[in-house]
This record gives sequence, C-alpha cells and structure tokens, in this order.
Amino acid sequence: MAEIWYATSSDGFMWEEQGVAVPRPPKPQIGHRSVSTPDILKYNGKYYLYYQSFNEPSGLRGDLCPVSMSYSDSPDGPWTPCGKAVVETGKKGEWDEHIIHDPFPLVHNGKIYMYYKSGLNHRDAGGLAISDSPDGPFEKHPLNPVLNSGHEVSLFPFREGVAAMVIKAGNEHNTIQYAADWVNFKIASFVNLMPNAPAGFIPDAFTDSGNGRGILWGLCHFTGMGEKRDYARLDRFDCDLSLDVDDRQMKEQVIYFPRSLYFQHGLTTKQLKRISEDNKKISSTLK
Repeated sequence: MAEIWYATSSDGFMWEEQGVAVPRPPKPQIGHRSVSTPDILKYNGKYYLYYQSFNEPSGLRGDLCPVSMSYSDSPDGPWTPCGKAVVETGKKGEWDEHIIHDPFPLVHNGKIYMYYKSGLNHRDAGGLAISDSPDGPFEKHPLNPVLNSGHEVSLFPFREGVAAMVIKAGNEHNTIQYAADWVNFKIASFVNLMPNAPAGFIPDAFTDSGNGRGILWGLCHFTGMGEKRDYARLDRFDCDLSLDVDDRQMKEQVIYFPRSLYFQHGLTTKQLKRISEDNKKISSTLK
C-alpha cells in the first residue's frame, strides 16, 4: 500500500519532506495496490520516474510487479503516470517470471539502459532491458541475467563502462563489479561494510559522456528501526569511488571490527541443541 514521496536538500545532509510525488492510482489501473522503489531518469529535458507497480499484495506469487513510469517537466512534479508496464515480468518459467525490483536507468550510447533485480528459486540476480525511448518498448538483453548475485545493487558510469555495487545474497555479494561493455560484469573489488540498499549521487548518470567519473556519496536505506522495529529511515553514506578524488583513508583495506560485532547474534536454541548432539556423538566414538 505504498506511495512514492520525495524530499529535497541543499547540501545532501539535511533533507525536508515535500509530500507525495506519485500516489497509488485508482483500481484497476496498474500500480493500484502499491508503487515503490523508484529511480529517476533525466532525458531530453524531461524527468521520468520508474517504479515497481503492484496490482496484488506482495508474496502471493512472488512479487508480481512490472515496472511502470510517470513523467514530468520538473523533478518537483506534477507527475503524470504513463498507465502501462514499460518493463514486463518474464514469461512462465523464465528467471524474471514474477519479480522485477529496483529499476535503475542510465543513459549509454543514446539509449536507456534499465538495470533491474529479479530472481528464480530465491536466487537474486540482475537483468538489463534497453530502449531507444524513455517510455519503451524495452527489450531484455539476451544474456540476462547479467549479474548473478545481489539482493541490493547500485550502479554508476565509470570510465567507458559501468560499475555495480553488489550487496547481499549470492556467491558474489559484497563486491564491486565492472562491465566495460555495460553487459559482461566481472569482480573488480571485495568491500567491507557496503552501504545498505544504496543509491549514489551520480552527476553524469545521463550525460552519456563515455568517461564516467564515479561517485562520492549517496543515500542508503535501513529497515527495522525504532523500539518496535516498525520504522525505516534513509541515511547518507560517503565514499571514494571516484576518478577525481583520492581519499586514502576511505580506501583503507584492513578494517578491524569490535568483538561484539562478531558475536552479537549468538547461537539459537536449535543450533545449540544440534551442536550438543554432535558433541555427544563425537565423545562416544572416542571412548
């Protein structure tokens, strides 16, 4: 039952809520159940918000939610919904049959490159759909999924290619990956304490310069906040993933975490029981 709100800031630190940007449309229009996880595109002087559009509660058949879009002449709106799916979920049995999360548009070679998250059998992966126009049609890349890991992924142009922060889930989680051709990603670095559900501030996301400069800061998302763990919040993160800054402290590779961090979760009752039974078996074999 989500709607898309927005906030503004003059310095990137202090933010002020401005209200609803994109409300849920009336039933039976696409997204009448919920609109969420937006990202923005600036193209030929206009602005486009892409987001998940739910027509049923999440979890009935996965997360059945194609990508829809609203457009405006200003980032402050008003926003006009296009009233259709611009990136559809996959056909039955395909890897993105139910889920298309977190649409992430960038401009490359004069085209809209729409990266998105999906998955099959609870395995998160990343796809790519390309269009000549912001309102589609978007054609899914034949090599999909182009990323084989990542419950949370954020991308940015870097040199001639595109970099991806791949966070949580999958055998290549907590990595920064790079694709010089914008399709074939390879691990470039392993990273500690990556921001949770990040979105970087990308000055050249839509300039199509062919010489991406990277990012220095962005916003990230934490859930389970508050005494009842029923709040979420946005926080700022800072980094040096840029060609224009060389902050050696931000590039420190050896980071020591306190002992309390390693042991904060402890063992569950079920785990303790299993270990105790295993110890009994080992003890009996030694007698």
